[in-house]
This record gives sequence, C-alpha cells and structure tokens, in this order.
Amino acid sequence: MNVYDAERMAELMGDEGFELTEDMTDADMVILNTCHIREKAAEKVYSELGRVRKSKENRTETGKNTIVAVAGCVAQAEGEEIIRRAPVVDMVVGPQSYQNLPELLGEFNTSGKPVIETEFPEEDKFKKLAGITASSPSSFVTVQEGCDKFCTFCVVPYTRGGEYSRPVADILEDAKRLVDQGVKELTLLGQNVNAYHGKGQDGKDHSLAALLETLSELNGIERLRFTTSHPNDMQDDLIDAHRDNPKLMPYLHLPFQSGSNRILKAMNRRHTREHYIKLVARIREARPDLALSTDIIVGFPGETDQDFEDTMDLVDRIGYASAYSFKYSSRPGTPAAEHEQQVDEEVKKQRLALLQKRLTSQQKSFNESKVGQQMTVLLEKNGRHEGQLIGRSPYLQSVHVEVEHAKIGDMIDVTIEGATLNSLKAVINPSSSKVTTNELKTLESNQPA
Repeated sequence: MNVYDAERMAELMGDEGFELTEDMTDADMVILNTCHIREKAAEKVYSELGRVRKSKENRTETGKNTIVAVAGCVAQAEGEEIIRRAPVVDMVVGPQSYQNLPELLGEFNTSGKPVIETEFPEEDKFKKLAGITASSPSSFVTVQEGCDKFCTFCVVPYTRGGEYSRPVADILEDAKRLVDQGVKELTLLGQNVNAYHGKGQDGKDHSLAALLETLSELNGIERLRFTTSHPNDMQDDLIDAHRDNPKLMPYLHLPFQSGSNRILKAMNRRHTREHYIKLVARIREARPDLALSTDIIVGFPGETDQDFEDTMDLVDRIGYASAYSFKYSSRPGTPAAEHEQQVDEEVKKQRLALLQKRLTSQQKSFNESKVGQQMTVLLEKNGRHEGQLIGRSPYLQSVHVEVEHAKIGDMIDVTIEGATLNSLKAVINPSSSKVTTNELKTLESNQPA
C-alpha cells in the first residue's frame, strides 16, 4: 500500500513540475512516506529526519531551499508532535490526505508556516489520483482501504480509517489506463481486500471475486493477484475464483497471527485455529498448487510457552511458501499496549528465532519443489549482469533467467533448474512460442523512488 501511495505522490508532484531524483542533496522537496506497523516506526522516522536536516542545511548554505514533508501513517499518528520534535519538517500529511499535496504545498509557500493535514476528508481521494502511471509490467491498484476489525495490536483503523471500497467503474478506469501503458499483471490492494464490496455499474455491491472476474475480461490483463486478506472475509465465491479464474494466480496471503485460540481471542481476531485450518483445506481443495503466505506475531501480551507451541504446530500443519513474522511491539493507542502481561523481550527474541528457522525451512522446501517444473514468467526488470532478466513466477517467486530475444514486459515459458531461499533460476524453453511483446510505453528501466 505504501509503495502505491508513494507512486501516486510522485505523480501528483510531477504535475507540479517536480521530477524524481536519486540524490537527496539535489532535492527541492523530500517526502518521507511512513508506516506505523513496525517496531519503533516513529523513532526511525525521526532518525531519518536528522539525515534530511543535514542535507537541508547544506543546501541552505548554497542558497537553495528544501521543503520537507512527512506522509503516511506515522504522520497520521504523530501529527503536531512531528513538528515539535523535528522543526525541519514543513508539512505533515496523513494517508487519507496526500491527494491534496499540491494545495498544501501552495499553502505552505504562501504562509511559510508548517502545514498539518491529518483529517479524514469525506471527498473521494482517488478522484484526484486519476492520472495513474505504470513503471513496471506489474502494477498495484488500491481497491479497498481501512479496517473495521480493530485487532487489539493494530493501528490501521486509527491511521487509515474504516473500511471503504472503491466503485467498480473507477477501478476499471485505472486498470484500462495501466493496460494501455503495457501492464499485464495487477495486484489489487486493501488492508482487508477480501472484504471488498464496491458498487458495480448495475448499482449492486460486487464482491472481490466478481471484481476479479470483471478485470480478467480486460484484453491485455494476463495475471491478477490480491493482498491482504482476513480469514473471516474469505467467502465461497472467492475460494471458487481460485479454481475457476485462470488469470488469478495461485498465491494467497492469509494472515493467522497466532496459533493459540486464547491469544487469538485476546487479539480480537474473531477466528479460531480450527476455522483457519478448515478454511485452508477448502482453498487448497479448490487450488491444490496454491502458494500460501501469512503474518505471525510472537510474544503478544500474555503469550505462554504453550501458546507459542500452538503457533509452531499450526505452521507445521499448514506449511507456507513464505511468511512475515514479527515480535509483538506495542503500538500507542491500541488496547494491547495497555495489557499488564507484556512478554519479556528476550523471550520474544528466542521465540521469533525458532519460528523463523521453521518458516525458512518451509520456504526453501517450497522453492526446491519447483525445480524441474515448467512455468510462465513475467519479466519485470534487468538482472545484475548482461543478458539476465528477472521476473515473477505464478507463485510470486523471483525468477532469474538468461535470455537473448526477450525484454521487460514479455511473458516467457521457462524450466526451473535451480532454487535458493529467495529466488529461482530458470532457462527459457527453446520450443516455447509463448513470448508476448507488448512493450511498456512508460519508463522501463526507472523504478519509482
């Protein structure tokens, strides 16, 4: 979501005459787009602002000014505190207000005083983001934002607001614009993307499965993905879509957070381990080759050794192609932050090490299971040396391939001949005729800053 937001901010400022630079000392404006999920997120922002301050001071000595903005969820959570602690900051803009960056910049240039915008405006921010552009043959489209679940560890409902689903017509407009630029793969984004219920052109609410079906009918779209999902919103039609929609890739990110029912209740997750196990079985029955990934938190307040063992047991029962695992970190303003039974930091560290060792083993095994298989790869970027291109497998793995007569944006059939923990090595099938060459009409080599 933050990558998507950063790209949209770059587009907005591009319309104001700005261009991206890789050198901060050359920047007339610096925007830090922030996330509040990770541990010590705010402190990392203030640390980075120290580096920005030095760059700004150096430019000031040469008669140049640098405007500094903090955007995203830390901006939303900290608000005026950012200006107080870091006077170098000129603008603080929350994730529901960044569409107004040009106007806020004008306000700052007029007044010379810090501008803070952390409200939740009623306007549809996406109406101001209509000029979406592609920098890769694989692109993100936000279809849903916010969350109504209120997990006790999570700040999203407070920083992103309640659940909102974009109308189908607006998403189609974005998708068509991206296809015209050569995009072949769309990843639909949302904090709870499978809770999507946007208005269709028929006036009725459409589910995520229905939206995926509509998008799959667009000429030029070869692949569809979505993230992130909540187990409670995994409806029957979406499970069926994994079986019936050939453009929906066999990959699903489905967080369970803890394998202990006691901890799940304390987290307000509203599902049980038994529900999760049965749900995964149904999904895998529909799509046996599905690659499953997840999010897991260890050391949640009150977590005992047995609770942790329940998590390890669930990992063993399910088996994951990849996973994101974290030590619990207190997020100010969330109910769990006030819990009296905080787990010792060293215990959390030990549990996370054990968990990640198990997950790493599963990821390595999943990648190795693909050796010898043939699959189609969408080439996304250049490799480290001449003649090498890097793409994505249907299972979201990074695939390195040596190929002469192909380029970024092509889809090629390959055979996997090697696997590491983080990527696959492949050779192009010599008899394959599946090479599509719809060239990107935007910058192929430039990645968004």
